[in-house]
Amino acid sequence: MGSRSRCAEGAVKAGRGYPTQPAPAGGYSSWVRDTSVGVYVHVPFCERVCPYCDFPVVAARRLEPEREEQYVDALLSELERRRADFGGLHLESVYLGGGTPALLQVESVSKLVAAVRAAFTGRPAEVTLEVNPSTVERERLPGFRAAGVDRLSIGIQSFDDAVLKRLGRAHRADAGRATLAAARGAGFDNVSLDLIVAVPDQSQAQVEADLAETLRFGPEHVSAYALTVEPGTPYARGVEHGVLRLPSEEVGVRMLETLPRRLAGAGLEPYEISSYARPGFESQHNRRYWERTPVLGLGMGAWSIEPRSPGAPHGARRRNLRSLAAYLERAAAGGEAREGETEILEPATARGEAAFLALRTRRGLDAARFAEEFGAPPRRFFAAAIARAAGAGLLEEGPGGDLRLTARGRLVSDSVFEAFVEASGRPSD
Repeated sequence: MGSRSRCAEGAVKAGRGYPTQPAPAGGYSSWVRDTSVGVYVHVPFCERVCPYCDFPVVAARRLEPEREEQYVDALLSELERRRADFGGLHLESVYLGGGTPALLQVESVSKLVAAVRAAFTGRPAEVTLEVNPSTVERERLPGFRAAGVDRLSIGIQSFDDAVLKRLGRAHRADAGRATLAAARGAGFDNVSLDLIVAVPDQSQAQVEADLAETLRFGPEHVSAYALTVEPGTPYARGVEHGVLRLPSEEVGVRMLETLPRRLAGAGLEPYEISSYARPGFESQHNRRYWERTPVLGLGMGAWSIEPRSPGAPHGARRRNLRSLAAYLERAAAGGEAREGETEILEPATARGEAAFLALRTRRGLDAARFAEEFGAPPRRFFAAAIARAAGAGLLEEGPGGDLRLTARGRLVSDSVFEAFVEASGRPSD
């Protein structure tokens, strides 16, 4: 079934100066200059850790003021150390995720948003805050709005108490409804709502009911995805021991088929496999990941997409320490939060990722743009994968070599992506 994306939500193209000469056998050596940056701020604290979650999070029923201050100070210190690595880039987006960033006091969120904006030029197109339905977070919404947050991503997941219980969520359906109403009351006119389908014992009728209630609220954006059972989570152990029964692939596909039909029919167009939006409300921050443009990741376990350079023409990425104690200790000592070495993307790796990330989107893989970066169109590197997917009715190839998933392909996208990622990326004969 389609894969879940959380980062887990428009690169600026002008002035990139794409190279046009044929690619040498060893890969492309020219590079394009990035012009914008998105900043992701990871807040790991959660009232309860969901049994399906494998994100770097820490259970904290109550966030102590001293701990909050220590963590915010560490984020600000990391921002100060890292801003030079992204120097000269226009700030396109800010995303506070987690974890549960809305557990932070309004003053902390205000301080973080102000510091990020001061570190870069330009005004961000959006400042997103992830929120879970709870009384504490609901009461803080007006303050968050005043602090500069203009977009909310609310973890509703379902409006059915039985489904929420199976997901191990801390809230119940009425809390979700109250939080959505409070978001409008606080003046938010850009609200994204998260839904999960293919939950153990979930019925098609429950999915239909969740979609009906979603549409009654009228969100500007919906992220809807099939539950993914990640290795090492309590959910994975439950499936392994037969305690949890996931829907069959046939049932899961039927649930996924319902999403675009109902959401697009209400004006929420699918622009990525798991993402639906009204015109003009697509997530600018999430788009950066699909287009492989720079993201500065701050906080425990956060990933960064580094700007391209002559030494890293296809970009690089690095991950922060996943241990809260280690992250805070490193920050207090004025050291780097990085875990391991920065990975400079090799051409073959970059080609595979460029292909499958673009195929996640409705516009698909632009063959000319791909050739500008890698020296040749996708078919030069992925002829066998393209032929198999197209022959199975999962992929469409345009006259110029552009590639897009079919409606059926979007439902089983993981199998298509795997073929591109596993391909050697060497030119085909």
